[in-house]
Amino acid sequence: MTKPNMRFDVITLFPELFAPFLASGVTRRAYDAKLVDVRLWNPRDFAEGNYRRVDDRPFGGGPGMVLKVEPIVEAVEAVRRMETDEGHLVMLTPQGRRLDQAKVEELATRKRLLLLCGRYEGFDERVRQVFRQCPDRNAGADLLTDLADE
Repeated sequence: MTKPNMRFDVITLFPELFAPFLASGVTRRAYDAKLVDVRLWNPRDFAEGNYRRVDDRPFGGGPGMVLKVEPIVEAVEAVRRMETDEGHLVMLTPQGRRLDQAKVEELATRKRLLLLCGRYEGFDERVRQVFRQCPDRNAGADLLTDLADE
């Protein structure tokens, strides 16, 4: 079996939103040709308790809800342990720096990317502290708004 050129591990509360991207267009052809390997992970699967909550009020106060530190960190660490190459983590949040063409070209040289998708007001600040070597990226206001409204 041919090994894919690139692996994407997408950690998202809504993995079902990614299915259409793997079923049509250029991304489908790359996926079908096994040029890329895309794996979807839901942080709820790494949360504890009967309700598997992944959101809470911001640590230290503030408006809205953020993604809790425990299930997010557990999800990222579990997914990283699945391969010898831990991959390059990219946190996608509205607060992050714009994901531009130059950065996309740089990321395309990696063999494995872990895409950590934000929701609500983003991540608990402690998630950023745990993964401080990973700057936030903003994939574009239109994309993030459209996905958040689903």
